This record gives sequence, C-alpha cells and structure tokens, in this order.
Amino acid sequence: MRLNYSILIKHLILQYLSVFCLSKDFDFFYFVLKWPGAYCDSKHSCCYPKTGKPATDFTIHGLWPEYKDGSYPSNCDPNSVFEKSQLSDLMTNLQKDWPSLSCPSSNGFRFWSHEWEKHGTCSESQIDQHDYFEAALNLKKKVNLLQILRVARIEPDDGFYSLDNIVRAIIKGIGHTPRIECNKDSHGNSQLYQIYFCMDSSGSEIIECLVPPKGRCDSKVQFPKF
Repeated sequence: MRLNYSILIKHLILQYLSVFCLSKDFDFFYFVLKWPGAYCDSKHSCCYPKTGKPATDFTIHGLWPEYKDGSYPSNCDPNSVFEKSQLSDLMTNLQKDWPSLSCPSSNGFRFWSHEWEKHGTCSESQIDQHDYFEAALNLKKKVNLLQILRVARIEPDDGFYSLDNIVRAIIKGIGHTPRIECNKDSHGNSQLYQIYFCMDSSGSEIIECLVPPKGRCDSKVQFPKF
C-alpha cells in the first residue's frame, strides 16, 4: 500500500512539472546561425546532406526559447512529435537553409525533429510547428549575415579577423549586439562558428538581448573557407 502511494505521488509530481513547463511562457528566442566551414574544420566529423554540399553561407542551427534569468525550457511536450507532412511547402528552403552536417549523411529529418522536440515544443504557446520553422527561415532571409561581414571586408578566406571588428560589423548591419561562439580547428585555432541573435517571443523581430551575450573566442578568430 505504501509503495502504491509513493508511485502515485511521483506520478502527480511529474504531471505537475509537465504542466508547469507548458504553462510557463518563455521570454525570448535565441536565433542561432552556424558557419559550416567551422563545423567541418574541427575534430568532429562532417558529412554533407543527401542533397549535396550546402551553399557557402551561414545555415540555421536553431530557434531556442530562453528565460531572461539565463535558463531555458526543453522537451516541453512529449506528445508533440515532428511531422514532416506539415512542412511540405517549406521543405526546399529547409534543405537549403537548415541542413544537417552531422554524419552519416541524411535528409535532415532527424535534425529538424530534434530541434522541434527539444526547443520548438516549448514555443507552442506562441507558434505552432509550421510557424516555428517558417519563422526561422524568414529570420535567415532578414539576417543576411555573410553579406554584412563582406561589406566590412571580413571574408571566409581562412584569414584571422579581430573579434571586435566582427561584432561592430554585425551591430552596424543588424542594429543589435550578437553573441559570438567559436570552436577550435585541429590546430587549436579559434574560429568563427556560431552567431546568436535575440528575438522577441513571436520569433519575428530582432531585439537587444535580455541576457548579456557571452562568447568564447580569442581576440582574433579565423573565418575558415567552406
């Protein structure tokens, strides 16, 4: 009898936590763009998607709900699974702008499923699955990051560039401060890897970050070829 009571209490706690996660609205999104040259030029293996090598451009990593205290929700609704049938009109752009570079080579469904189930389900109070992916694709069009850097003469040519100059160029082009994330190549060089932008909770407008952006980069970073 005591065992059954214990199980019931655990079940009620888990149910409460699930409802709490679904009901607690997030504060903003991180919209994260990834440089494929830095992903592939590292100790991690890299495989082009089944559609072929992506264009030489930043690609989407994700659209992630965040709280202003620095924490974030995840896996908020286990009953809301990725449905590729809902995204048929977006598929061409998903393959172009949101490809998977992980191995083995894939069609991207596993990557998108992971992003939706871990992050997207926590935005369902604001946008549904189709609108979630469409919002990220629209942001990618709005943030023409490679062109912004090229205007500042910052090119993916394996050269090393001042981190401050990269940030200033993006602020000039976007109007808001990004978060820069670097990774290391096989020689230990710090290289430009991911750029984070803060978005409002509708996923439509870039805002100044509620959580101060923090990066892990050297003062000079390499912008690798792709």
